[in-house]
Amino acid sequence: MSGLLGALKISEVPVGTMKLIKVEDAEVVVANIDGRFCAFGNVCSHEGGPLAEGELEGNVVTCPWHFTQFDVFTGAVVDGVTDEPIPVYAVRVEGDEVRVEAPGNGG
Repeated sequence: MSGLLGALKISEVPVGTMKLIKVEDAEVVVANIDGRFCAFGNVCSHEGGPLAEGELEGNVVTCPWHFTQFDVFTGAVVDGVTDEPIPVYAVRVEGDEVRVEAPGNGG
């Protein structure tokens, strides 16, 4: 059910940071939360703000446009002006690579 969408080196995403990558026709953000990697859509579900330009604090990213907050592992809204989650992608670490895969069960 899942397929490789993109990959990057672990060293490209230090702890506590995010990196934007292009995957097919979408932009995906890869984040490193205390050595645990996750990937989520770059577009805020409220009005399309660029989440990669937002603030990452713990496992929460804040949209820079209207400050809606999302859990980067589940995509769920933590606080803000929408109830619609953002898509999340499966991530696997293999050797020195972080591999982003298609969303799992509904992402």
